[in-house]
Amino acid sequence: MPYVDRYAPSPTSDLHLGNLRTALAGWLLARHAGGSWLMRVEDLDADRVRAAPGAERRNLTDLASLGLTWDGDVVRQSERLDLYRDAVASLPTYECFCTRREIAETSSAPHDGYRAYPGTCRTLTAAQREERRATRPPAIRVDSGGASYTVEDIHAGRVTGLVDDFVLVRGDGAFAYNLAVVVDDIDMGVTHITRGDDLLSSAPRQAWLTGKLGGTPATYAHIGLVVNGEGRRLAKRDGAVTLADLPHLSPADVLAQLSGSLGLGPCRTTEEALAAMPGDQRFFSGSVWADGLLR
Repeated sequence: MPYVDRYAPSPTSDLHLGNLRTALAGWLLARHAGGSWLMRVEDLDADRVRAAPGAERRNLTDLASLGLTWDGDVVRQSERLDLYRDAVASLPTYECFCTRREIAETSSAPHDGYRAYPGTCRTLTAAQREERRATRPPAIRVDSGGASYTVEDIHAGRVTGLVDDFVLVRGDGAFAYNLAVVVDDIDMGVTHITRGDDLLSSAPRQAWLTGKLGGTPATYAHIGLVVNGEGRRLAKRDGAVTLADLPHLSPADVLAQLSGSLGLGPCRTTEEALAAMPGDQRFFSGSVWADGLLR
């Protein structure tokens, strides 16, 4: 079976060190397995993309400068709307008129930053839906039937999670992240997904949807994040965290620091990093402190 991974930046800001570290890990896992590493630009949030002109070009340039080359053409979500529309039409769904405040007041406490939807609008009558449409455009939710699903992760092992009735189409008509990434991964033949461990809790939901759409769920590798001094996920506001912020360092210098943080030693080329890969691919599961990088 082929090994196909993908990297999927959102062109709403420049890539920071955590993004680049995750990209390097995914590239290494794919190349070590003799597989493909694909590139997908997740540009569905049109307003934020417009607010960051040139971000896609800079993202791809930064990756290429580190030697992280991808296979095939760049795929852009904004060019795949018909695929998402067809997927929604094939699923059991219902309209939802709840505001975020209403969901917060009626659902259980959030888990890993995600608040499960309690199914409030699932049983609305046709008359009730028509009345609510007059004042608020609906989101479209999948009717999961209270399912749960178990995924396999290289680091975390078997992870089981509740599949709530999550949003497929937002109230403004935009297709939701959880729908688009699943449709794309199926269409692109993705078999392995490497990403930050902050997304681990969404894996059962996405794998369940993969099966519902006729695909085979991927094997996951959720790796540790680069965190700031307070132990939270690194963000642009934390200072010099993008390549543009570090003009005194060459791409080889940055790659040496990133590969060192993955336990490979200070490799100055991707070829060196690939040669340093051990047989056990679970070696870079832990988080690292940003203060220990690129100083």
